[in-house]
Amino acid sequence: MSQGLLDAQNGAESSKGDAGGAGGAGGISRRTFLKFSVTVGAAAGGGLLLGFSMPAASQDQKAGKSVVGGDAIEAPQSGVFAPNAFIQIDTAGKVTLVIPKVEMGQGVYTSIPMLIAEELEVPLDAVILDHAPPNEKLFMDPLLGGQLTGGSTSIRFAWEPMRRAGATARAMLIDAAAQQWQVEPASCHAQGGQVIHAASNRSIGYGQLVEAAAKLPAPQNVPLKDPKDFKLIGTPVKRLDSPEKVDGTAQFGLDVRVPDMVYAAIANCPVFGGTLASVDDTNAKKIPGVRQVVKIDNAVAVIGDHTWAARRGLQALDIKWNEGAGANISMKQIVDDLANASQRNGAVARKEGDVANAFSNAKSRVDAVYQQPFLAHATMEPINCTVHVRADGCDVWLGSQVPTRVVDAAVAVTGLPADKIVVHNHLIGGGFGRRLEFDMVTQAVKVGKQVSTPVKVLWTREEDIQHDMYRPYYYDKISAGLDANGKPVAWQHRIVGSSIMARFAPPAFKNGLDPDAVEVASDLPYDLPNQLVDYVRQEPHAVPTAFWRGVGPTRGTFVVESFIDELAAQAKIDPVKYRQDLLGKTPRALNVLNTATQAAGWGSALPKGQGRGVSVMHAFGSFFAIVVDVAVDQGEVAVKRVVCAVDCGMVVNPNTIEAQVQGGIIFGITAALYSEITIKDGRVEQNNFTDYRMLRIDQTPPIDVHIVKSSEAPGGIGEPGTAALAPALTNAIYAATGKRLRQLPVGSQLQTA
Repeated sequence: MSQGLLDAQNGAESSKGDAGGAGGAGGISRRTFLKFSVTVGAAAGGGLLLGFSMPAASQDQKAGKSVVGGDAIEAPQSGVFAPNAFIQIDTAGKVTLVIPKVEMGQGVYTSIPMLIAEELEVPLDAVILDHAPPNEKLFMDPLLGGQLTGGSTSIRFAWEPMRRAGATARAMLIDAAAQQWQVEPASCHAQGGQVIHAASNRSIGYGQLVEAAAKLPAPQNVPLKDPKDFKLIGTPVKRLDSPEKVDGTAQFGLDVRVPDMVYAAIANCPVFGGTLASVDDTNAKKIPGVRQVVKIDNAVAVIGDHTWAARRGLQALDIKWNEGAGANISMKQIVDDLANASQRNGAVARKEGDVANAFSNAKSRVDAVYQQPFLAHATMEPINCTVHVRADGCDVWLGSQVPTRVVDAAVAVTGLPADKIVVHNHLIGGGFGRRLEFDMVTQAVKVGKQVSTPVKVLWTREEDIQHDMYRPYYYDKISAGLDANGKPVAWQHRIVGSSIMARFAPPAFKNGLDPDAVEVASDLPYDLPNQLVDYVRQEPHAVPTAFWRGVGPTRGTFVVESFIDELAAQAKIDPVKYRQDLLGKTPRALNVLNTATQAAGWGSALPKGQGRGVSVMHAFGSFFAIVVDVAVDQGEVAVKRVVCAVDCGMVVNPNTIEAQVQGGIIFGITAALYSEITIKDGRVEQNNFTDYRMLRIDQTPPIDVHIVKSSEAPGGIGEPGTAALAPALTNAIYAATGKRLRQLPVGSQLQTA
């Protein structure tokens, strides 16, 4: 998911350039930035509860519950205001943050509490977290138009409202103490979870003030701290969730154990769109521990007392499938359809100047076709979902990026009202967009309807890879006209591929344009006159497509930055100098380019067989530049070093930024070098890490991350490293070999180049 969804869902303007300030919203325009109000009431058991209203969703929303290692938490009831983020302080001084984002390795369970702790003046370890229950009216992210975790928006979403929540709570606690002491509030200050009156050497803990504070009117527009006064924000902080992940007490969906639970091993129809024809379960039922065999429309599950019994039972089944028309799908057919579609005019994403006239007057022209394959998510935690379906309710345990859609999926299968669906959301062992989907919930509930006890449905790695929802195959036609100095005077780019938005968020797909598919391509950091960028939707028959760690920017950056390198080569100009000359109107992009190339020693000599490549990107509200050094030997590529400069605005936790950039770059190297899903006879040919290859530890290069100091509002960080990596890598291969790669993955192309 990417900025295209944000803009389309909220009517927000692009964040191109340097507009915005520390109090702004990275990725949306000032005009559409959030308007907040505050409501205060007595918390259950005595305490102070604050919430900030954000624009409510445009449709009726369903509320549920969430459980985090204990009893279900009821979402606060909506009243005059529709709270999105909540702080609760109890009489013991405990600060609870009900967090609407889900932790899937990106570090938000540390960074978002830092925002609260900074303004509230409490130690970070004094803030505890609860998952927000599924309720889009209360917990909607206005940047995404729903209660979602994705699009690298978590800190962009939380930056102002969480700080304002902490500042407002602090102001009310100070007012309560000042009234008790009969002094002016201005003579008091908060520190370390206490209000202090220095003149009289008095202090009082927050817990002793919350009941009085809850009775006070909420102040409006409480000033936020000046960044120069930050004590916590901007400092390197260790992840709060690391200890439990190290000692094994962290609870992911895969770890769920509930009383009387049984286990389901599942086989999905191997052909896209196929259904179950028949099953002979005679031998399976003879296996000790096998309880029953469950048939659903396109799959069959064996229920066992434990996973081993269920797996053995599944292997003993004699299954026949109705393969249907999907059995005829092949990669050649898919690519041919894309190529034919590229001959059609598309929905216009950007049009500037007179492109046709500019091409006719250009001194030279460069044309290219770029292709990028289907990709699986292959998350560390395979797909799983535990359910308990009863006549009077349904419980669902999993890790999901979209808890409200989990509720909707369970409602659709069970027919129960939404308030009878209880979602127990957990930590996620890798999402990357896969857990923005709810197909695993639909399937698990269908199985659970036929099982009398709680049942855990677990996919094997083979099922996970062969029944994923894939990053689309994209086919790009791009052309540029150059003047006598090699500078672009005409630019035309046609993107052809599946529309994820048309399925995932239909209102965002307007007039044939998918805003995610054209992201980056339609909003370049370069100063280019006479542009035409359009999009042609071409669906790959029955192959399901989904978001994959920044689909639009990942696709778009590879094409644009590879092509910019081609133009530099055509003009016989150094690729860094070529970019510098086009970035005069985007100083933040120019700055990260200069920072990265200087740190990487751009221009210094490399050994024979090695090359150095570069890419620049503006997406997710952040600016990135990456320099990659590679060595190429007989078609095998070794990445020797990666240097990255990132301007993501105000920094909350530099440790998180460095870790996310490094992880994203490794993810991107893997995809660029090896990753490819191919289809034959309607089936995915890859099935495990033996043929869907991962980068190994000993292949991982040193990755240097340089964080550029900035006073701008925070940008996203989870996806940019992945999105910016591939073109720097392929540009480095060109520098080493003279082979221009216009198709990924690198491995398969180098062998045939």
